[in-house]
Amino acid sequence: MDDTRKELLRSWLTKAASDLRSARVLGSADDSPLDTAIYHCQQTAEKAVKAFLVFREISPEKTHDIRKLTLEAAVHEPRFNDVMDMAVSLTPYAWEFRYPDDLAETYPTREEFDEALQHAQTIYDFVLTLLPVESRP
Repeated sequence: MDDTRKELLRSWLTKAASDLRSARVLGSADDSPLDTAIYHCQQTAEKAVKAFLVFREISPEKTHDIRKLTLEAAVHEPRFNDVMDMAVSLTPYAWEFRYPDDLAETYPTREEFDEALQHAQTIYDFVLTLLPVESRP
């Protein structure tokens, strides 16, 4: 892998790690803004999967659909199928709680957030196991 691609890979992983930290900090605060925290869970997983695609020399599509990204990654690494259900559950958090809606709940429950955080951590950790150690932030 050339230095430019390695730096791009590291940048995606750094952003994913930052989103994961943000989710943890926001989720642990008194009167936590769980709507914002759960969005960062989605972003963690999205950026981690995009990092894997960059590693495989694929330009990731500009999408928040982690399921779609994971399907693409699974073509190159079938073990991505093991995290597919988590990808599917995280995908809606890119938009679900971000805007007010008279017809829907605009805040996740603590249980929804806790599950999303666990899924984000699992996907991030999984992707790290597939990448060279020197590419990690």
